[in-house]
Amino acid sequence: MGPNGAGKSTAVSLMLGLRDPDAGTVRILNGPAEQAVRAGRVGAMLQSSGLPPGLQARELVNFVRTLYPSPLPLQELLAQTGCAEFATRPVERLSGGQVQRLRFAMAMAGNPELLFLDEPTTGFDVETRRRFWASIHAFTRSGRTVLFATHYLEEADAVADRILVIQRGRVVADGSATSIKATAGGRFIRFRYNAPNPERLETLDGVTKVELEEDRVRLWTANSDATIRDLVHSGIPFADLEIGGAGLEEAFLTLVNAEGEVR
Repeated sequence: MGPNGAGKSTAVSLMLGLRDPDAGTVRILNGPAEQAVRAGRVGAMLQSSGLPPGLQARELVNFVRTLYPSPLPLQELLAQTGCAEFATRPVERLSGGQVQRLRFAMAMAGNPELLFLDEPTTGFDVETRRRFWASIHAFTRSGRTVLFATHYLEEADAVADRILVIQRGRVVADGSATSIKATAGGRFIRFRYNAPNPERLETLDGVTKVELEEDRVRLWTANSDATIRDLVHSGIPFADLEIGGAGLEEAFLTLVNAEGEVR
């Protein structure tokens, strides 16, 4: 993950051997990136890949299969990627979501060990997105690996085993969704609050930050139990108490500010 221009697509291009690094080396599957790609061990679904007109979807997928030493069977590939329903349709007549599924089939054609996906669910409706990730889970259960770049933070939160946040070509966070979200300040307590002295809230046990939201307040806390005990005994008037944890969006914004600077 990362904001626009952070280097996500560039990183994928380096790992696919499409660009040469200015410094250092890139190794994929214990060897040079070009070697892994040439051997058919790597598949990729890129944002910028075009499709030749005049071919049916199945014809294009079948052509891509011939480029690999051990491709998936055509019918299995079309069914697994959701392309069977429009297999005989010319590529120029496909919808945006269907084009994405076709690109997915092309990426899977060689039965790769490692699959790169760059913004893979752009153009998908809710049901298509659900089926897509079901296919990805089936792929990874067979011992394969998927690396994907996305702007959909809720998608990364729900799907990814490991998340890297990139900013200006640097990795600024690396870990599970839970560990990344912990960078946003842990848990919060939110309640209705109309008292005139919000500064008193900053002194409550465990509070790290106070955010005012019209007639409500959000307290970020390192220890929600201690904060609630102190709040109850403080005599501060409150109502409609909620307790929650930081989401991936809050963590993302904590790591990268609005100007795109690393914190």
